[in-house]
Amino acid sequence: MNKIMTDHARQRQQQRGVPPMIVDWLLHYGETTYIGRGAKARFFTKRRVRSLEKSMGRQIVRRMAEYMDCFLIQDNEEPVVITVGKRFDKTRFKENYTFWKNQ
Repeated sequence: MNKIMTDHARQRQQQRGVPPMIVDWLLHYGETTYIGRGAKARFFTKRRVRSLEKSMGRQIVRRMAEYMDCFLIQDNEEPVVITVGKRFDKTRFKENYTFWKNQ
């Protein structure tokens, strides 16, 4: 999957200290939730992390554990990453990001 990122996404990735490898993992292994307004969120669930461990190896994934709370917002139509961030609230993702639909 080609990774096309907006300038905003690159800036946020750098500001939030998210390694490029995590963005790649999110694009390939992340759970997808449509959040409305032409966007979808990708994030890691326990099931997706286990799948990632099987593919990449448990040790490398465990070393990157601090980044398993990262997410990205992607355009529905184009494979463009709009922004990258870290989740601080560990409840369900879609419930926390319903503000996208309300704006």
